[in-house]
Amino acid sequence: MKDVKKTASAKDTVKAPPGKTNELGAIRISDSVISSLVRKAALSVEGVSRLASTFVDNIAEIVGSRKTSYRSININMDEDRVEIEVKLNIKFGYKVPEVAGNVQTAIVEAVEHTTGMNVTSVNVIVQEIEELVDENNENHISDEIIDEK
Repeated sequence: MKDVKKTASAKDTVKAPPGKTNELGAIRISDSVISSLVRKAALSVEGVSRLASTFVDNIAEIVGSRKTSYRSININMDEDRVEIEVKLNIKFGYKVPEVAGNVQTAIVEAVEHTTGMNVTSVNVIVQEIEELVDENNENHISDEIIDEK
């Protein structure tokens, strides 16, 4: 009599945590996936201007090193747990603790929902407060200068 191998149906399959192996194979999530989720979540929060960067970061990106956005995010993963640090700039007029707290919440929700990993901490470092440039005033000034000529 022939041996018949029984394969697991989709509902019988046990989900493996990221970085684990199940009967179907290994599941691995790279740092760049987490970084991408962190970047999108942080930038979606009202009051966040952009991810922080330094002059050195900008030069490094020009010469082909990692993107500035990835240099502003540090990821430490262990099995199915992840620690995150993100450096960002916020817009003038917003309360720093409130924006930072909203960033933490957005990041935890995005990473845990998308990857199934447990976010153990999100450290938000606000490096600068950026004043918004009123483009309308700049246009009026330049229009006045053009009209005077």
